[in-house]
Amino acid sequence: MSLKKILVVAVTALTATAFLGTSAQAARVKWKMHSAWGSQVPTLGYEAVRFADDITAVSGGDFTVKFFEPGALIPANEGFDAVSKGSIEMAWSTSGYDTGKYPALAFYSAVPYGPSQGETLAWYWHGGGLELEEEIYGAHGIKPMHCMSIGPETSGWFRNEIKELDQLRGMKMRFFGLGARVMQKLGVSTQLLAGGDIFPALEKGVIDATEFSMPIMDIKYGFYQIAKYNYFPGWHQQTSFGNTQVNLEKFNGLSDQNKRILEVACRSSLIRSYVETEGLNPDALVEMGEKYGVIVKRWRDDQLAVFEKAWREVLDEDAAKDPVFKKIADSYLAFRKKYQKWGDAQSLNATYLD
Repeated sequence: MSLKKILVVAVTALTATAFLGTSAQAARVKWKMHSAWGSQVPTLGYEAVRFADDITAVSGGDFTVKFFEPGALIPANEGFDAVSKGSIEMAWSTSGYDTGKYPALAFYSAVPYGPSQGETLAWYWHGGGLELEEEIYGAHGIKPMHCMSIGPETSGWFRNEIKELDQLRGMKMRFFGLGARVMQKLGVSTQLLAGGDIFPALEKGVIDATEFSMPIMDIKYGFYQIAKYNYFPGWHQQTSFGNTQVNLEKFNGLSDQNKRILEVACRSSLIRSYVETEGLNPDALVEMGEKYGVIVKRWRDDQLAVFEKAWREVLDEDAAKDPVFKKIADSYLAFRKKYQKWGDAQSLNATYLD
């Protein structure tokens, strides 16, 4: 073969290699993910980082998701609009932060006196809950995915002991979701603040009290430095779900393989986050008292009955004035009624030996 032919073959081979390399690089997917919680927040933030890392690792680097701290791209609670517009591909958040747009979305984060994680997921995936959620978000170009779940929360940090519920009247309190509507019925002025904004608000007296999450997270935020009384149970959030919001056009543009990677990573995070909170909170509850001097209190049964009565009033009132809320509430309540027979058949007391 002449030198000329050798050079032609070499150049052709190099061009082909360069083209293939460029095509492979172009095929790589790089997404930005805003998080409503900082990377140092136990579970809520930790899991967002793990979720992003899982996608990158499983895809071999062909599909990468970059985690962004709250405020780096957008304010903590404003994932909905950014994802809808396509400014970012994904937001790690909760539908509870979107209730200003659709109050019914609270059913996809936490419901007062609500069911366990298993029953909630059964409604989502087998009882029509997910389809109703997708109708709402889909109209705004968003695909909702439940990639995080946490166990029962506490229901308030207070500066002083609350002996009677009348003491709540006139109080300014950070409160989440449908539980806030309940507290309003008891005369509490509520507002929804992002996690990082709560301590400064307590410190400056903008709010008198707060609820946020559970011992492993609340310790991190330092609420105990101002409010020593922590009340249980979390009647307003017996189980809570995150909502990973994905731009629908971007999701539809993924390869089938990358869609599956995203979905598998999501389910993995859903399980891991819930188990982590259930596994770590027993020790954290003890630590709160022994190390930080937190005084753990439990609402009396008669007080829990007052909260529950107010919740049922909220449910009826909001369903009467909001057709979307009613549609989702009806689906949720119908599934709970159907599930009750199964749940009752399987229930056990804590012990039968006493």
